Amino acid sequence: MIPASPPSYREDAPAYFVPRIALLFCAPLIVNGFAMPYFPVWLSTLSLNDLEIGIILSVPMFVRVVTAPLVGVLADRIGERAEVLIWSAVLSFFTALALFVSPSFWCVLIIYALQGAVYSPYVPIVEAIALTGVRRWGFDYAMMRLWGSIAFIGATMLGGALIGIYGGGMVLPAMAGGFALMILLTFLAPRVGRPRRPSTLTTLTEAPPKALRKPDLQLLLVGVTLINGSHAMLFAFSAIYWQHIGFSGTEIGLLWSAGVAAEVAMFFCARMIIRRFSLWTMIFTGCWLAVVRWVIFPMDIGFWGYFALQCFHAFTYAIMHTGMQNMLVQRVPEEQEASAQGLYFFYTGVFTAIFTFTSGYFYTRFGVDGFYSMSVVALAGCGAALAAWMLQPQRSGRGG
Repeated sequence: MIPASPPSYREDAPAYFVPRIALLFCAPLIVNGFAMPYFPVWLSTLSLNDLEIGIILSVPMFVRVVTAPLVGVLADRIGERAEVLIWSAVLSFFTALALFVSPSFWCVLIIYALQGAVYSPYVPIVEAIALTGVRRWGFDYAMMRLWGSIAFIGATMLGGALIGIYGGGMVLPAMAGGFALMILLTFLAPRVGRPRRPSTLTTLTEAPPKALRKPDLQLLLVGVTLINGSHAMLFAFSAIYWQHIGFSGTEIGLLWSAGVAAEVAMFFCARMIIRRFSLWTMIFTGCWLAVVRWVIFPMDIGFWGYFALQCFHAFTYAIMHTGMQNMLVQRVPEEQEASAQGLYFFYTGVFTAIFTFTSGYFYTRFGVDGFYSMSVVALAGCGAALAAWMLQPQRSGRGG
């Protein structure tokens, strides 16, 4: 739970702040609900090979690591972050339209990279506005963010049904419709004025503070974000593989929804889990289960086996992410909170981009057995997290 701080002076919150932020979260996650599982399926309809698909999916990730912080600086300086949302949504919509007339590899690569650049700041800026509401007026962040996850599940299920009827051709119209909805909903964005704290993205343009340079904390960030990055092949090629072995669009939608639903359920239980288990236990549980998840994935386990495996997402992302966030709260001063989140975003983005790129090669070379490479990545993440645990200053025997 993100604690609220009382405002230094009396100020009325914008009307209907919580439902307006909830809608702002819904729109981009509807786009993600169509794009994350099914955009690779559309790419496969263009007769692109798996290596080319991996390249197209990875390049925007590299681009957004650079562009998102620059736009974050702009959003903080213009005084009203909501204005940037409008431009992000409009430009994203036009790049989606451009994909309709760009069937070649190079055209898709360039346009999708541009889309990554203009779309990347949208959700972080919504996050920044939401956190302003938490700090100034004590709103519940979870209740605003929850509706985005529900929208993602709904879009994924709808996309699965549509892909079963229309095939990969439904992906671009669905994405364009989601971006059009984003444009409409940006006009509902609450105006909260000039930020009193820099956003997470803004801090990426500066050197990290000393608290974040400690070797044990750096190793922990690397370990957790390696685990995050090990999901890259799942995001890029799971829907293509499941379609290849005969799963229907509805079944693929159910598999993706199961992972997100398990993640949401774990977030609901997080407070109870934190009271009963240490943060290191939460982090190590996610790390080791990620290794197990990618070792099992290439096996012939059928629909219900994959359904159960998708529920591992509650551990390989949600419980580990919760542990990492609470660890940052303990180890990093409040005034450096945005820098910590920015560094977390940076590492996750870089590793996910790298492993999305390499997953194209491994999937081309080894097919579904390429998922074993992700287990190696996860194992490296476990090693980094274990090294961080051994180096932490407060461990007995190390003078803590």
